[in-house]
Amino acid sequence: MKAESLRIAKVFSSGGDVQYILPYFQREYAWDKPNWQTLLNDVLGLYDIYQDDKPPEHFMGSLVVINAGTQSGTMPIFKLVDGQQRLTTISIALSALSSLIKSSPKDGHARLYNRIRRLVTNPEEDGLLYFKLLPTKKYGDQTAYLAVIREEDPLPPTESRIPLAYQYYREQFGSRLNLDGTNSDGLDPDRLYLVLVNALQVVFIDLNQGERPYEIFESLNAKGKALSQADLVRNYIAMKLPESRQPEVFEKYWSKIEDLLQEKRLVGRSYLGELTAFLRHYLALRAGALCSEEHVYARFRDRIEAEFSTPQAFEAEIATLKRFSEYYDRLLRPEHESDKEIRARLERLNVLEFSTGYPFLMAAYDALTQKQIERQDFLQGMSNLENYMVRRYLAGEPTNFLNKVFPNLWKDIDPGNFGESLAKILLQRNYPADNRITQVLSGKRMYDKSFQTRSKTTMVLETINRHLSNRRNAGAYTSLSGNATIEHIMPHTLTDAWEKEMGPNFEQVYNEKLNTLGNLTLVTADWNASLSNSAYHEKKLKLASHGLQLNADYFSRPINRWDEQAILDRVDYLTDLIFEIWPSMGDVPTAANTLYLYPIKLIIQKQEFEVHSWRDVAYQTAEYVCCKKGWFEAANQSMPSYFRKNPYPHASRQLSNGWWLNVNLSSNSVRTLCHNLLSEIGLTDNDWRVEISAAGNS
Repeated sequence: MKAESLRIAKVFSSGGDVQYILPYFQREYAWDKPNWQTLLNDVLGLYDIYQDDKPPEHFMGSLVVINAGTQSGTMPIFKLVDGQQRLTTISIALSALSSLIKSSPKDGHARLYNRIRRLVTNPEEDGLLYFKLLPTKKYGDQTAYLAVIREEDPLPPTESRIPLAYQYYREQFGSRLNLDGTNSDGLDPDRLYLVLVNALQVVFIDLNQGERPYEIFESLNAKGKALSQADLVRNYIAMKLPESRQPEVFEKYWSKIEDLLQEKRLVGRSYLGELTAFLRHYLALRAGALCSEEHVYARFRDRIEAEFSTPQAFEAEIATLKRFSEYYDRLLRPEHESDKEIRARLERLNVLEFSTGYPFLMAAYDALTQKQIERQDFLQGMSNLENYMVRRYLAGEPTNFLNKVFPNLWKDIDPGNFGESLAKILLQRNYPADNRITQVLSGKRMYDKSFQTRSKTTMVLETINRHLSNRRNAGAYTSLSGNATIEHIMPHTLTDAWEKEMGPNFEQVYNEKLNTLGNLTLVTADWNASLSNSAYHEKKLKLASHGLQLNADYFSRPINRWDEQAILDRVDYLTDLIFEIWPSMGDVPTAANTLYLYPIKLIIQKQEFEVHSWRDVAYQTAEYVCCKKGWFEAANQSMPSYFRKNPYPHASRQLSNGWWLNVNLSSNSVRTLCHNLLSEIGLTDNDWRVEISAAGNS
């Protein structure tokens, strides 16, 4: 290894021919505005102190390269192992400067323009050898960079960040330069050029071919962004492949994977890049368990080392990854699925946040592709998955349980009898029976601040409307002219008329029933605004004439008032329809669906509390909220009927902050109270769990 300090001018061979190629394992151009601003500030600071006889020195970090021989007889070619972000940005800044002075009438600017062009191009060379830097093709970086250097106007549309960097430096330099001699306080283009090429320096590290550049790349990354798990996997693949096989394997497989699944796009609530999320789910399918987000690279490496001992087997696994990445792309973007029926089912599963089931669905997709599953059986299996997810949502089951269900589910499936075998297995995986859903739905909060909750509830209501429409006219259904919004029949803001409508216990009804299924329906945004806080009889008239069967069928009935019983009656009505649409897939083990009667332990954010009754559960949950600074005030403000400064006339318990909690509540009311408390303070049902005695279930 040879290391020396070089000015940028020397890096670019002082105008002589040279080329830097980014190897396949390099990631895309990732610098953004804060990085560009830092470099600009450094350059402007150097400009103020620059002297020709003794230029200031500003080290930008290292460039690690491998000498890859020569082209055209004598032109040296280097593979750029580390430092691509810095060198690419310097090239872009120089190109921005040259484009600004290209048409300047001032004497000497034409000469300066040619000097810059000699630094960023090899004018006597043809094709790709014309460019002194050759980025990778990821996200269109190479195409965008070549367009910048060619001075194309306008630049072609692209996902690359390179045009943004170019435009940034054009704007920053353009507002500061003295191009025509009229801006005496402006920057002199010649002096700015000298700062860029003489004051900026790097440590130029030239590796021998026998050294291990990929390991150095993994550990360097001096001023760049931290490597993602996908970056490390890409690096590992390059390290494992013989150099002679890298071009074909990367072009044929890995580059196509990165084109489909881009790390800069994030997946679901995990906020993982798409490629990292895919690798994590693929590994879960193979291992039967979901690894932590930080260990994706390590688990990938361990699997390859343990199971693929030959280069041929390793390449075959990369080809398999490419095939599965196509399935994953369709899971993320159902519009890429050509089969309309499969696409529709994927869209519905995504509304239900089915990402934990992606390992299983990838395996099923592959079996469908290999003709191991018939298309209709595949569709039936997807309907069974929707059935399972909808019923778990309606029963208020925690979603974190699904992390244990789907990674190892495929091993128990009979592909030749896909739908039926899947149904039998799901029945054994905490599948909610009808009585369990019926019990929960009367008090379950199905509208909150969460977009995911609102989307799921909207899908349930839209499906009920379609079902009602099909009853009247098979194959046809009414739909809204605009986007569906959820309307609260009893409104968020209670007027005097609404308080009378609900009776003397209106506060408790409001707190417990406002966001339950019986009080929710669908309208357009315009209708939502027009209904607003209108009195019940006005809302009823409008909903009875509404285009959706969901509204017209029900509110054309003689329902004289909208109180707690009316809301419960509508829950029963909608529940019957739900069981027609998503019927039980079979007999459910009794132990999994026993009513919630005997709580013994409460768990909130991994903190455990011993409890002996549902009143204990209510008290401990409220006390947990009470002890968190600022949490109780928010909860008390939104649910005033549960808290007061004096004891309630019936059952109440005093909290540690002096307030009294109403615990004269049924088990369903306790669960509703706790759910509402969690929602108000930003927690979810996954943060709260009740364990019950052997006679019940959590």
